[in-house]
Amino acid sequence: MLTGGDALAQQLVLEGVTDVFGVPGVQLDWAVDGLRKARERIRYVVARHEQASSYMADGYARSTGGVGVCMVVPGPGLLNAMAGLSTAYACNSRVLCISGDIYSPAVGKGLGLLHEIRNQSEILGSVTKWNGRPGRAEDIPALVRRAFQELNSGRPQPVGIEIPHDMLSAIADMSLVQPVVGPGPTTPDTRAIERAADKLAKARLPVAYVGGGVMAGAASEALKSFAEKLQIPVVMGENARGSISDRHPLALNSLEGRALFPHADLVLVIGSRFVDTAMGRPAWPSDAITQYIYLNIDPTTWDPPRRADVAIEADCKAGLEALERACARRGPLRIDLSKVRAWAEEQMREIEPQGAWVRALRAAIPDNGVLVNELTQVGYFARIAYPVYLPNTFITPGYQGTLGFGFPTALGAAAADTGRMVVSINGDGGFGWGMQELATARKYDLNVAIVVFNDGHFGNVRKMQQDQFGKEFGVDLLNPKFDRLADAFGIPYEKFDEPGALEKSLRARSETYGPILIEARVGQMPSPWHLLRLMPPPFASDKKVAPNPLGPVPVGR
Repeated sequence: MLTGGDALAQQLVLEGVTDVFGVPGVQLDWAVDGLRKARERIRYVVARHEQASSYMADGYARSTGGVGVCMVVPGPGLLNAMAGLSTAYACNSRVLCISGDIYSPAVGKGLGLLHEIRNQSEILGSVTKWNGRPGRAEDIPALVRRAFQELNSGRPQPVGIEIPHDMLSAIADMSLVQPVVGPGPTTPDTRAIERAADKLAKARLPVAYVGGGVMAGAASEALKSFAEKLQIPVVMGENARGSISDRHPLALNSLEGRALFPHADLVLVIGSRFVDTAMGRPAWPSDAITQYIYLNIDPTTWDPPRRADVAIEADCKAGLEALERACARRGPLRIDLSKVRAWAEEQMREIEPQGAWVRALRAAIPDNGVLVNELTQVGYFARIAYPVYLPNTFITPGYQGTLGFGFPTALGAAAADTGRMVVSINGDGGFGWGMQELATARKYDLNVAIVVFNDGHFGNVRKMQQDQFGKEFGVDLLNPKFDRLADAFGIPYEKFDEPGALEKSLRARSETYGPILIEARVGQMPSPWHLLRLMPPPFASDKKVAPNPLGPVPVGR
């Protein structure tokens, strides 16, 4: 005989969950009591805001490749968690959101119960690939089991369950459900593999473009092996950084990829939506390339406006392994990628002081350290300028672009693995979304270095206003005294005006433990956006990318 809350906690234990992030509340009382009883096996990390709890679950999931769990009250609690869930949805992150719900007989009746909102299930469904609720308390273990089946099959994205509080408090004869090995990865159609292999064999210059699906599908080793056999350059999108090491001779960032795409006669798109996030166009104009092959577990990723000459619906790892078996070894690459890298490096050299700050971060953070990026001027440039050497060590907000996601997401990464350095870079604007979570960092002694680049403004919005209107409005900030803020939470504080001091401080982190707040005083910085995106008006910059280092596009290619 168990309460619904006990059954929930015990089923989570069976599923291998060791950490739950959340904020307690009345509809969760019995669920939290279940976690109390299971506290030797599950740690309950209490955030100061539900938004932070969902971000922490996302950071936990993406830094480990596993599942992150958050638990919130219904209504305002779930609404607060939506930003983190939307980011997890955008970034193919395995997050389980457990939401309480009102008294079950009153659901949908609009009686005005505490935390009641209309159509809560539909709201949760907008940021999850599957969501469900029990019909009775005895269904809770099976519901949790179903949630984990959904998390570990198909496209990895968040799932959600809602449990009314009367079912959490109900006592019944509960049967836990033993996890079983689920179906294997989705394997590709043999004919599609054969067609793709034939096109790759005939291509003069094939190029692979990879997205976050490679990381989510644990396909990094398969990608490396495939690329080496075919001697195919690999252009990594922002969410794919680290899928193969930037030290690898075939690895390229998105700026370097711009030099190759006009010369390619075939692009193999792996685990990516392959669209420009500003206008929804293909990431590279379709008329510039002869053929496209798409490999993705989600067949909607090659729908218009994209074009697929061959479409392979499969898990990225299984698909790459099948392609490698089907393809003959190609000779050495005839394009000089060193010219491409030198071309990109020359243009990136103009973006200062961001470049100096990024170099300091890379010099100080170990290869296996985690950098959680943010929507700040240094962070924008880091998307292409920060070398990444291992999977799951560079975390971004993906296409959601959720300002303020970085700091709480870094706390989740730090909670997941206390043996790795975790660094969170923030602008002073974005840091304001979650600065209360300094309490969480201190309470749980999370090993995270929090760097705040302080220019007193929403810096990117300011620059765009200046470029478009010649004026700025609503972008200046009133910030706290960051030294006093850190002291209020009992967290060490340092302040620097130049990158070398930041590098020295982060290097010293190997001898210390726990959170630290670092304020980096900066001024207005030049925009790197002409190097990051093919931007349409009114966002387009008057700065242009340098002429292609590989020369004009071959005639008749």
